[in-house]
Amino acid sequence: MRLATILSGGKPALAAYRGADLIDLGKAGPGLPGDILAFIAGGDAARAAIARALESAPATAVLDPERTTFLPVVPRPGKIICVGLNYADHSAESGFKQPDYPTLFGRFATSLIGHKAPLIRPSLSDQLDYEGEIAAVIGRRGKHVPKANALDHVAGYAVFNEGSVRDYQFKAPQWTVGKNFDGTGAFGPALVTADELPPGARGLRLTTRLNGETVQSASTDDMVFDVASLISIISEAITLEPGDVIVTGTPAGVGVARKPQLFMKPGDVCEVEVEGIGLLVNPIAQEAAERAAA
Repeated sequence: MRLATILSGGKPALAAYRGADLIDLGKAGPGLPGDILAFIAGGDAARAAIARALESAPATAVLDPERTTFLPVVPRPGKIICVGLNYADHSAESGFKQPDYPTLFGRFATSLIGHKAPLIRPSLSDQLDYEGEIAAVIGRRGKHVPKANALDHVAGYAVFNEGSVRDYQFKAPQWTVGKNFDGTGAFGPALVTADELPPGARGLRLTTRLNGETVQSASTDDMVFDVASLISIISEAITLEPGDVIVTGTPAGVGVARKPQLFMKPGDVCEVEVEGIGLLVNPIAQEAAERAAA
């Protein structure tokens, strides 16, 4: 099942794909989940109700994806845990020794945007870089989760572009600020439930394109710490809860490591595509003067 968070009637709403059609579940039938967290909490009964509603959805519930406003798949996750240096080729290009333990840092919900929304280059920097990644959305609470059943805690996967403001990222040993500028974390277009994909989303091709040119291409098999390992390791210290998001890392090809360096600028379009999960497209815009002064 593929689910998207959209704007409907000026409010966040849940939609689901029926083939190429996007169905507004608020208009498809009564009693359906209104957001991703309600879908997760509803379990098999919610999935069955949505499946039935998709079969008989009225024409008034069918949306044109090109005219739909997409929001982040989970608009305000309780936790967004990012993994740095999780592809050996990216660690090498970045000049870091491959760590033996995941490099973890947090993102905040105010950094998130949806599919087709602009990634914002801040007024303070011209070093906005792309990082194509997959995000795992947690579906079941867990602490000290054994690796053997860690994937049972995944509700599904989405595409993520972890826009990084590089000069601010490296102002200090902690990367938090450079990874959390408003409007730099694209998350979407849809949540693909785990049963639609290989276990742990393994073996999928991840491709990032900037203005149509491929700048990153790798298999998710190349992750140093796979999704099951990340869930198990993170849950040793942090209780994972439904709706939490783990952003699993980016492969080689980032702009800061190129010679000459390649950063995103206003007018550019960045696409991140993951086989079986979807295509996330975002134009680049400059931070508005009035926003910068606020």
